[in-house]
Amino acid sequence: MNAAFQLFGEHVLWTDAIGNVLSLAVVWLAMRKTVWTWPVQLAGALLLLAASLHAHVPGNALKQMLFLVLAVYGWVAWTRGTRDHRDLLVRPGTRRERLTLLVLLVVGTVGVAELFAHLSWLHIAWSPWANAYVFVGSAIATFAQSRALVDFWIIWMLVDLVGVPLALKSGLYASGAVYGVFFLLVLLGFTRWRREYRTRRDGFAVAGNNAAITHDQGGV
Repeated sequence: MNAAFQLFGEHVLWTDAIGNVLSLAVVWLAMRKTVWTWPVQLAGALLLLAASLHAHVPGNALKQMLFLVLAVYGWVAWTRGTRDHRDLLVRPGTRRERLTLLVLLVVGTVGVAELFAHLSWLHIAWSPWANAYVFVGSAIATFAQSRALVDFWIIWMLVDLVGVPLALKSGLYASGAVYGVFFLLVLLGFTRWRREYRTRRDGFAVAGNNAAITHDQGGV
């Protein structure tokens, strides 16, 4: 946990550096919809948990513990979704799902911010709201990812906008740098998943129209 190296004059923990490299790998794997996304995320969360404990960032440590649980859930869900060599089907969230995710983000951020502000062992004197937002947003994005919702990329974008300055302020410089690269990869992932969904949807529409024409011709 204490092993570190110097980078541009900054003290960087190996657990933080390697954990974030694995986090980037998770985004790359998620774009390709491989089940390997989840064991890699599990390993990354363990390393970042160690880094957070060393840096005395309890909120981030708690987030990594939640990631461990969500990684197991996502692993099971994607394994079922790709059973018998099937391709994982991605889709946008329904109106109800999106509303639920939004409500969870707002209510969760308020609740966790209160915990960060008033629980002694979780106390964050500075930016409890920003920490709570990143904590809850990351958890919701990971859950949406486990459900193969295209919307999870959008949630990650919103989290990154706060995550970069927050990580730098916490002294987790590797995390801050990775969050910046992470944002670019998330944009690519969103574009790729959305294009794939639209291609599949349009293919179904064409197939449906052809079937209808064939049926009408048969009737004639």
